[in-house]
Amino acid sequence: MLEVCEIYKSLQGESTFAGAVCSFVRLARCNLNCSYCDTIYAQAAGTEHTVQDIYDEVAGHGAHLVEITGGEPLMQAETPILCKHFLDMGFRVLIETNGTFPISNLPTGCVRIVDVKTPSSNHAGSFDMNNLSQLQKIDEAKFVITDRNDFDWSVDFITTYHLERMCTLLFSPNAALLDARRLGEWILDTRLNIRLNPQLHKLLWGTDARGV
Repeated sequence: MLEVCEIYKSLQGESTFAGAVCSFVRLARCNLNCSYCDTIYAQAAGTEHTVQDIYDEVAGHGAHLVEITGGEPLMQAETPILCKHFLDMGFRVLIETNGTFPISNLPTGCVRIVDVKTPSSNHAGSFDMNNLSQLQKIDEAKFVITDRNDFDWSVDFITTYHLERMCTLLFSPNAALLDARRLGEWILDTRLNIRLNPQLHKLLWGTDARGV
């Protein structure tokens, strides 16, 4: 069984898949409490579903892209089984994780979107460094940037661990505190291949909308 917060269909708001029609499975509970969390409601306990229950609801959406998110999806032991079931049924599967749990248990074919928590999150240093050796070219590393300190810290992390060679790099502005244009200008000043990653769903539906 898996604890689910919500299941819905929307446009993908982040990652290199931004703008694509996508079904979202938001699993419940999280081991962190980031200062900029925009899904605090997902930290609570959820409703129990079987893997088949979740698949049947998502299949009814008619989308072929699914993202497993949270909360923190890797807190739940059956999450890799859920991912494999979707892969076996022909879905493209994204999973967004906060980077504190091993990603090695996820099945081949999943696109792992792994957050590296920046200083403003209050959880810098929580990243499981063993995950660096598991990243592949199809994966994406995401940094939420609140200020220049976050930006410089993230650039240093990337260059120190040669992350640019491993996967796609995403810098997401904290929508409440940093203008995307300013972040874009900082990115342009680097020699790194970083992708500006504003949250499309917030631009379309606002910062407080749920289920989008």
